[in-house]
Amino acid sequence: MTERLLQYIWQFQYFDKGALCTKSDEPLQLIFQGTYNTNQGPDFLNAKIKIGKTIWAGSIELHIKSSDWKKHKHQTDKNYNNVILHVVWEDDSKDNILPVLELKGRVSKILLQRYEAMMSQSTFIPCENMIDSVKSITWTSWKDRLLAERLLRKSKTAIAYAQENHYHWEEIFWWFLARNFGLKVNSEAFEAMARSLSLNILAKHKSQINQLEALLFGQAGLLEEEFVDDYPKLLQKEYLFLKEKYGLKPTHQRLYFLRMRPGNFPTIRLAQLASLIHQSSHLFSKIIEAENVNEVKTMFDVAANDYWHYHYKFDNPSKYKVKDLGETMIENMIINTISPLLFAYGTYHKEEKYKSKALKWLEGVKGESNHITKKFVALGIKNRNAYDSQAFIELKNEYCTQKRCLECAIGNAILKQQ
Repeated sequence: MTERLLQYIWQFQYFDKGALCTKSDEPLQLIFQGTYNTNQGPDFLNAKIKIGKTIWAGSIELHIKSSDWKKHKHQTDKNYNNVILHVVWEDDSKDNILPVLELKGRVSKILLQRYEAMMSQSTFIPCENMIDSVKSITWTSWKDRLLAERLLRKSKTAIAYAQENHYHWEEIFWWFLARNFGLKVNSEAFEAMARSLSLNILAKHKSQINQLEALLFGQAGLLEEEFVDDYPKLLQKEYLFLKEKYGLKPTHQRLYFLRMRPGNFPTIRLAQLASLIHQSSHLFSKIIEAENVNEVKTMFDVAANDYWHYHYKFDNPSKYKVKDLGETMIENMIINTISPLLFAYGTYHKEEKYKSKALKWLEGVKGESNHITKKFVALGIKNRNAYDSQAFIELKNEYCTQKRCLECAIGNAILKQQ
């Protein structure tokens, strides 16, 4: 027995409530178990009970053993002055000051056995062997909650960025967008590059793709070699002029090429990012006004300029291949940048329509295929779209791995099954 399990049993009333009695054998009726307290003081606040003919209102404290009350010195702590009931797993004290309710013997052995089984599992998720018994309606409502939690957590990062630059949402979007283009391995370097180039500077040169590439490649530290091809030499020349003009300093954060598909090389992603800037303006403003996710996908239908159709790196010719963003990368941006930032924008401005749009757009994007989503699919859980896959990732990382089964709707459904 753990205190968290005891809190769970009390909060959801998973115990036999017949013939409840206090230490003095008076009948005890539970009217309201109280609200769980996350701050200092008793575990549950604003509870109501009836002992005999008297109704009591106050707080309820939970312990594994009744002797823990004095062990924790609650009798001298004024925060516990309004406690009306001491709920314990085992009553091992003979001099209780308060009415005591012992839960040992009143809780289903099946519930305890299931909880112990989940806590001892070393499988992909603790309830792996029981998950097929959960009803679809439970999954639906829980996925809604999981996705909202995931987007809300990401929103906190976005709003922190917003505070940093006085809520210039277009600039925030530029930082997040660049980070996404860098993918996981180069995200920090791409964000640093974006932060070193304001949108005002980029806007002045958006009509010249070679100048945009010069700025992006130069700030990323990729124009500091001796080149053979004319094109990188041109970019070097442009960058030296622009660097002097704006007083720019390259970020010099390392960019990684090893163990990456050529199409994901930072050179290709920077070239595509330059093309996106070249072909668009006020991008975030257009995104928040878009009616559906297909409109957003169209905005990102861009390709790198001609030089990159024959190269993956400077001075290294390759077979002709158009270096467009592709559907997979566009959907990756919708999942990891566009929807979270739109949700953050709605959260900050208290506009539910933007938050709802962010959630809906994830339904219009294919579900991600990774080691987490594949395992859920193998368990018979459908991964229909990004709405599902993002919920699975949140569930696995924030609940299953941490074994927070008592706070999980799926874990709750399994534990309370007869």
